[in-house]
Amino acid sequence: MSNHKPDELHVARSHPVGANGRPVRKDEIELSEQGLYVESWMPERRSRRRPLLFIHGELTGSWIWERYLSYFASRGWEGHALNLRNHYWSETTDIATVSFDDYVDDVVAVMDKLGHNTVAVGHGLGGLLALKAAERHSLGALVLLNSELPRDLRSPILAHELRDIPDVYGRDHIGWETLPEKLQRDNRDLTIADIVRLQHLFGQKPHESGMVKREVLAGIAIDRARLAGIPMLVVGAGLDGTSSATGAERMADWLGGVYEPFGAHSHYGLVIGESSYQQVADGVRAFLESRRL
Repeated sequence: MSNHKPDELHVARSHPVGANGRPVRKDEIELSEQGLYVESWMPERRSRRRPLLFIHGELTGSWIWERYLSYFASRGWEGHALNLRNHYWSETTDIATVSFDDYVDDVVAVMDKLGHNTVAVGHGLGGLLALKAAERHSLGALVLLNSELPRDLRSPILAHELRDIPDVYGRDHIGWETLPEKLQRDNRDLTIADIVRLQHLFGQKPHESGMVKREVLAGIAIDRARLAGIPMLVVGAGLDGTSSATGAERMADWLGGVYEPFGAHSHYGLVIGESSYQQVADGVRAFLESRRL
């Protein structure tokens, strides 16, 4: 982040070409009080569509949403990709002390800025953060991409499994400190270029909160009553070994949302796969358009 920190700073950037060839405009939002940086991609012309807030999962950042930002901005949606504290361009902090509620505060701060018609799109941990933030902030809709499961849908975890999680962890802890060819065998929808980019942007050094992971695995309570009336789309990835498509289907039933499985997609292929992301983005767009969002 820059040294100059006004309360909220919008900076117009260049006019890149979007996913379908239409020009889009890059902006940014800086919330200095919270130390948060939000990457924004805007349609060239104003639109009545709801703003989209993209919420990343563990170890990632706004960079994982680049293809979605381009796709939706070129089709008339403004997209805003949050970087949680200590991620990518947001300010660094003592990550070992960061809790799940701290991340929820980050999400709510950006929701407050974008307004009550915002559509929250969360991936992995970001999906669970979106659900928890929706208890505190009204939304236009929720889209959960291979989301972490809430407490009511999780199997009990053993105490030693929680103790084995370090206070701060990196890509080695999630199995991404290995050869790209090996990773591609487990993530068949990703190209080698996708995998190398992910490995690079996960970073060399540990920078994710073990406290947050322990809280998620122990179970985060979600009050469904507070989410009543919010349209929801729950997407499952068939190639994922942690938050399986079966878990996503149970979550959709539990929430009363629309369920859409992608059996040939991996966890990261849903959002970053060069040859796989657009199928999912098309599904999200169809959901939004069917509800005039």
